[in-house]
Amino acid sequence: MDLSSPQQITPETVALHAAFSAQRTAHAAKPAPTSWERRANLETLLQILHLHGAAIADAISADFSQRSREETQLLEIFPAVSAIKHAKSCLRGWMRSKHRLASMWFMPARTEIRPQPLGVVGIIVPWNYPILLALGPLVAALSAGNRVMIKMSEFTPKTGALLQNLIAQNFAPDHITVINGEADVAVAFSNLAFDHLLFTGSTSVGRHVMRAAANNLTPVTLELGGKSPAIIGPECDLDDAAQKIMFGKCLNAGQTCIAPDYVLVPAGREEDFVAAAQRAVKKMYPTLANNGSYTAIINDRHHARLQGYVSDATARGASLHVCNHAHESFDGGRKIAPTLVLNAPLDSKLMTDEIFGPLLPVLPYDSLNAAIDFVNHRDRPLALYYFGWNNDNSNAVINRTIAGGVTVNECLMHISQEELPFGGVGASGMGAYHGRVGFETFSKMKPIFHQARLNGLKLFHPPYGKRFAAMIKLLLR
Repeated sequence: MDLSSPQQITPETVALHAAFSAQRTAHAAKPAPTSWERRANLETLLQILHLHGAAIADAISADFSQRSREETQLLEIFPAVSAIKHAKSCLRGWMRSKHRLASMWFMPARTEIRPQPLGVVGIIVPWNYPILLALGPLVAALSAGNRVMIKMSEFTPKTGALLQNLIAQNFAPDHITVINGEADVAVAFSNLAFDHLLFTGSTSVGRHVMRAAANNLTPVTLELGGKSPAIIGPECDLDDAAQKIMFGKCLNAGQTCIAPDYVLVPAGREEDFVAAAQRAVKKMYPTLANNGSYTAIINDRHHARLQGYVSDATARGASLHVCNHAHESFDGGRKIAPTLVLNAPLDSKLMTDEIFGPLLPVLPYDSLNAAIDFVNHRDRPLALYYFGWNNDNSNAVINRTIAGGVTVNECLMHISQEELPFGGVGASGMGAYHGRVGFETFSKMKPIFHQARLNGLKLFHPPYGKRFAAMIKLLLR
């Protein structure tokens, strides 16, 4: 998606503006749906997933040329179902006003924080998890009582068309609208005056989204990416860590924003880690080429990009350890075998760009302090992983690094917790959603002060004199 190109007036962009205007009008007519209405909307989403899960898996697989059905069930449909059920069970509590104590000087006044729908929310969806990253934010936005427009990725046209049809069959277009289209539609979408805009995608495109949103002073949540490190602690069981890291790296063929992007291993244990990783991959994927459990790269452009990373690194002295135990050929397809890379130069594309594929650089470190410094001298990652059972070491990593989220002795699992906010920091994003945090992201948490019938505030009104001087002296002492 290229959002840097200028806006163009086309039939698609005209329809886009019409859809936005219709949602604006509908929100003005009914600005605050009841909890019952919101729960009904969530239940409709749940039924869509239950009834059409197989069709969703087929569409995603077709867009990828081959995407594991099991991964779609595990990584897209299950988390979306879980988010819906969690929101339904918690919604009344989230919607309830939160009463706060007024300052003692203003008693007996009372205060509250009352959640209010923002209005029309925009969601820009990436191609790697097109259903989860459309429906996850949608659940939060609907829970908060908003109307929603969703822009699907042009790289997943079959999934986009299916979701568009399913939503249109179950929701009025002035409530939820799914938009498909190329770059001109994406540019027009990001320039709409949404009440909140959530974008999931690359850091480079995120910058363009933020610039477009700034024209309307639209608040944004940016879920970006970056290079998420996995640190192998000095006391770590390499086989256990390698199994979990390679599971996280091989899911969706590494096309996951929080996949481990490189591994830091105690110096001298790099080859041991590579061997453990190869054993883990062999166990999970004894074959690759015709294995329905191993996903292909999304398109030719990204396939060529990953091959370019490998060529650049090997030309500059890196060594490859390819996990292709059946020695299969991938000619004519877009699969890439999981590959560990040793001695990748720090200024190579493998170490400067987010990889977003099944390539994994392995780097040595001399001390845990050095590993922490290595992470801290780079952009703040979306995720960080630490492996090791020494609490002092894990706490040192957690306390001395800043990342969007952390998982200890596992991969990816922090994103699955509805009670934990999901979001980046710095170059990996801003803002968060999931659970209550998502509800609050798409709400105006309106502060309200209720004055009491009898109060002393008039003692501070002009004309100022001795009474005011005495009162202010009391306040400031």
